[in-house]
Amino acid sequence: MNALPSLRQLAYLSALADTLNFTQAAQACFVTQSTLSGGLQELERSLGAQLVERSRQRVALTPAGELALARGRHLLALARDLVEAVGQAAQPMAGLMRLGAIPTVAPFLLPPLLRGLRERHPDLQLALREDQTEPLLARLRAGELDFALIALPWDTTGLRVTPLLAEELWLVAPPDDPALRRANLRVQAIDPQRLMLLAEGHCLRSHTLAGCGLSDGANPQGIEATSLVTLVQMVEEGLGIALLPEMALKAGLLAEGPLLARPLAAPAPRREIALVARDSSARVAAFEAIAGLARQLARRPAGQRRRVTGGTASAAAIGAANHPRAGRGQPPRSAS
Repeated sequence: MNALPSLRQLAYLSALADTLNFTQAAQACFVTQSTLSGGLQELERSLGAQLVERSRQRVALTPAGELALARGRHLLALARDLVEAVGQAAQPMAGLMRLGAIPTVAPFLLPPLLRGLRERHPDLQLALREDQTEPLLARLRAGELDFALIALPWDTTGLRVTPLLAEELWLVAPPDDPALRRANLRVQAIDPQRLMLLAEGHCLRSHTLAGCGLSDGANPQGIEATSLVTLVQMVEEGLGIALLPEMALKAGLLAEGPLLARPLAAPAPRREIALVARDSSARVAAFEAIAGLARQLARRPAGQRRRVTGGTASAAAIGAANHPRAGRGQPPRSAS
């Protein structure tokens, strides 16, 4: 019987897959290049298959190597959870916690959430990462993140999922836009030819298209934004209209501009914000603490909420009442 692969060998394979360079992978693992190379050769002998193609020009994983990498990263994540489970037994709300969040949530939910966590759990050290949903979940499954804030629906197979809050997508347009003149504005009345979208990879793009009953390829203008701020600027320039999350609007995304925002008649497009973790995660106490605080923040009366009317052409501008010149601070302008 061949010897079982070690976690160290699997870590070498993971580092090499990230860098495709033996020197850089060895540096990432804090070993010499010969030690890393020897460890990978031992791993190949243990598994009875070539995992890495080596030449002077390139380094690549074989199909067997890709399979070993996926399973190996899962085992490494389980091992990290084992170490954390023992460490967290004594101090569940202390130490480093790595939290990821999608860009259409991070600038608006994270600031009050982090303030609350620091006040309640001063021994908790927070490391943050903002990224799109797919890479966040890949890092989560690989054990590089503890938790992630994402928007559902999304494939969360094998993960612990706790919904936090649901929010609608509101129509944003210039004040003289014909779309705002309807007394009972429904999503079916939105002209898909004028709908501005975020670039592929942003879940808000998928939620917008699904809410409007459009296919993923629906973008006749071919113009896409890489952030919420850019999307707002495109609408301000008269390129079209957009559907934006209620959370971002009530946090003041439009406070400095001329655009108006209106909720849509039921059933309006909506998304659900959730906290996710690995099923094997040992940080259950931290997970529940974050989820509980986020729900509390969502239920709290929002002093920053903007007045919005459901009327006709005089639809109120979100942001006018709480414009920075009216004595409030600058609204979040982070990327999405």
